[in-house]
Amino acid sequence: MIEEEASEHKPRIKPIVEAADSLSLGISMVVAVVMGVGIGLLLKSWTEEAWTLWIGVVIGVSAAILNVYKAYSKQHKEMLELAKEPRYAIKKQLQDDDDDDDEDAGYKNY
Repeated sequence: MIEEEASEHKPRIKPIVEAADSLSLGISMVVAVVMGVGIGLLLKSWTEEAWTLWIGVVIGVSAAILNVYKAYSKQHKEMLELAKEPRYAIKKQLQDDDDDDDEDAGYKNY
C-alpha cells in the first residue's frame, strides 16, 4: 500500500528535466534563446511596449550562457575525478621519465 502511494507521488517533471539535461549543448542553447524570445514576445503583447521584447532576448541569451557554464562545470568535475584514478596518471609518469632522462644526460635542473 505504501509503495502504491509512493508511485502515485513520483515527480512528473523529473523525466523532463533529465531529458533536457541529456540534450546536446547546441540544441539546449537554441531552445533557451527561443524560449527567451517567446517570453519577450509575450511581454510585448501584454505591455504593448517594443522594448520588453529585449528583456526576453536577454533572458534567453543568459540562459544559454548558463547552460554552457553548467556543461563546462560538469565536464571539468568529471575530468578531475578521472585524473585521480591511477590508471590515468600518465602525465605524472611522463614527468618522472623526463626527469630521469635529464639527469642521465648531465643536464642541471634549475
